[in-house]
This record gives sequence, C-alpha cells and structure tokens, in this order.
Amino acid sequence: MKGITRQLAGLKDKSACTWDLSGVDSLDHIGAQMFWNTWNKQRPPRLTLDPRQEDLFKRIEAASKITLPRQRVSPFDWLIKLGAGMLDFFAHLRSFIGLIGIVVQDLWRFARRPATGPWREISANIYHSGFQALGITAIVGFLIGIVLSFLSSQQLRMFGGDAYLVNILGMAVIRELGPLLAAILVAGRSGSSITAQLGVMRVTEELDAMLVMGVSHGYRLILPKVIALAISMPLLVVWTDAMALLGGMVSAKIEMGMSFRYFLQKLPDAVPFVNYTIGLLKGATFGVLIALIACHFGLRIKPNTESLGRGTTTSVVTAITVVILADAVYAIIFSNTGF
Repeated sequence: MKGITRQLAGLKDKSACTWDLSGVDSLDHIGAQMFWNTWNKQRPPRLTLDPRQEDLFKRIEAASKITLPRQRVSPFDWLIKLGAGMLDFFAHLRSFIGLIGIVVQDLWRFARRPATGPWREISANIYHSGFQALGITAIVGFLIGIVLSFLSSQQLRMFGGDAYLVNILGMAVIRELGPLLAAILVAGRSGSSITAQLGVMRVTEELDAMLVMGVSHGYRLILPKVIALAISMPLLVVWTDAMALLGGMVSAKIEMGMSFRYFLQKLPDAVPFVNYTIGLLKGATFGVLIALIACHFGLRIKPNTESLGRGTTTSVVTAITVVILADAVYAIIFSNTGF
C-alpha cells in the first residue's frame, strides 16, 4: 500500500491522466480512499469505474462534502473556565464537609456502642497503612537523615559549630521533616490505595450492594480508615524520626567523628519536649486528613476505569498539598513554642 501511494503521489498532472479502474476485481474502502486522496478529493475528468465501485466512491464523495461547524471561542472563555473551576471546588468542599459530618456521627455511634464497632476493619487498616509502611519510611527517613547531616556538617565546620549539628538535626527532623515526610509517603502509598479500593468497589457495584444490604459506607469503610490512620500516623512519625536521627548519627560519626553516645546525650537538651508533642499531633492530624481526602475522592469515582485513574491521581496530589498547607498552619500556630 505504501509503494502504491508513493507511486501515485509521484504523478505530476493527475487531472490529465486517464483512470480506468474497471479491471480491478475487488476494491475496499481503504483502496478507494487512497485513489480519492490522489485525485484531490474530486473525480478526474477521464475516469472509468466498474458499476460495483460506483456506490463506494459515491459514499466517499458524500462524506468528503461534510463540513464540521466552526467552533467559536468566546473572549470570556477564561472567565467561564475560572467560574467552572470555582463551582467544582465548592462542590468538592461541600461534599468534604458532609463527609466530615458523617464521620463524626459514626464516631459518636462507635463511642456509644463500642462492642459492635468495626474492630476488624480498624485492625486490618492499621496493618496495611501502618505496619506495611515501616519499610519505606525507614529507608527514606534514614537517607534523609544522612543527607541533612552531611550538608549541615559541611556548613557548620566552616564556622566551628560542630556541636550544633545535634540541634539542627533534632529540631528539623522531630518538628518538621519527620511528620511531613511520613505524611507524604503515606499519602502516596496508603492514600492512593484507599481511593483505588473505593473506586474499584464503585466500578464493581459493591458499594451499591452494601446499601441494598443496609450496610453503612461510613461506619464500615470510612470510619475504620480514619481511625486507623489517626493511630498509625503518630507511630510512623516516631519511627521515621528515629530512622532519620539514626542516619544523621551515622553521617556525623563518619564526617565529624561525633560519637553516638554524645549525640544521644545532647539530643534531649537540644530539642525541648514540646516538639515531640507537636510532631505527634501533626502526625494524627495528617493521618485524618489523608484518610478523609482519599475516601472523598474514592466515593466520587464514576463506574469507569478512566475516572478511577484520574480520581486516584487527584487524591494523591490533593492529599500532599493539604498536608503541606496543614504543616504551614502548624508552623504559624506554634511559631513561638518549642524553641
């Protein structure tokens, strides 16, 4: 086909040629379209066709005359898109606030009747979101501690402030980097998993089946994930802090010859105890936000695979953004605390 197309394109005066296709035994739509493109989408003056080919070329000729309507772009198109984006944002905000109300109601129901609560679901979510995340948080935290300690030691050595490495590592890791790093990793790992799980349940109509059976989505699906992340996130923060400080100690030992014993003795004096409390409070807050955002986007997924992929991506990006904003709010609120 490519050779024939190349040979036909090499003809100089196509309209002056005599075209006789009556000897062609069979001609499909692709072959006819090839000739039609060669003729510049109009019949040449000297053309001979087989009667069986006439209907085929008539359909191609009729299709080529169809003109698509011109789409007019409004000069206020940017304003329309901005308005649509704002309406979509407020729709998400309204749905998210409603989801928080459902969680609060289910939490009150769980507090009144703890014997009938979703204990198995909470335990399973703690295992999946907390225990299975120990490996990745340990590796990333350890490497971040090494890098931060190495870069800080290079600068402190220039001014003879080697002893202040413990202060920098302790405050940076325990107050900021530990909770933030653990939250970002959990948002990318567990947040996407929660959204995909609820999305698949929407695609396979399991959510509708639960409603038919009288099983509450909030009590059996959303509340266990929120409680599980609220419990496991502070523990992951402590674990990430420990791994990051361990990496920092290893790097300080190699770069500056600082002993592990000196590092551990200096750390309680360098970092006031209130910073540990702030880090744990951040972890619990970040865990609740990640769970709520993941469930919010998971429940809004439509029963098709495209919506599932887009919803999962949006959930992770939104969760990470909200976590960073919440960390900034914490920094403003506790700006005069823990120093």
